[in-house]
Amino acid sequence: MTDENLSTEFDLEHFLPYRLDRLADRVSEALAQLYEAHYDLNVAQWRVLAWLHHRHELTAKQICAATRMDKARVSRAIQVLEGRGLMVRRPSPRDQRWQDLRLTEAGQALMVELVPQVRAWEAELVAPLATEEYHRLLDMMERLERPLRDDE
Repeated sequence: MTDENLSTEFDLEHFLPYRLDRLADRVSEALAQLYEAHYDLNVAQWRVLAWLHHRHELTAKQICAATRMDKARVSRAIQVLEGRGLMVRRPSPRDQRWQDLRLTEAGQALMVELVPQVRAWEAELVAPLATEEYHRLLDMMERLERPLRDDE
């Protein structure tokens, strides 16, 4: 970015934080249509299931940090998922104040069914990109995220 680009002119269409936020919202909304319609899951519930599928066992606090969702939203999602028999919680052997969260067999079965569908949806989303462009995009996103991790 050059000094002339740092003027007082402000075009949101060329302001990266705005563009990334808008893209993330659109992607999240579009993907949500898949799991809301077929699995009766909202965004928060999907994110909790996805992280538990990815890491197998987490605390609510870890899920909050990973998803950047607030504690109340994560707690509501956990209650619904537990009520549906998709996950369980148990006292953590590391610290009795914490509860470890895990998918149940039903939760695992749901994710075994759902993950290929969301991966296919992702493939359609990135289809306009060549494989090399896709990998460069992921690399660039990592480079942008790295300095921001200090805030977590």
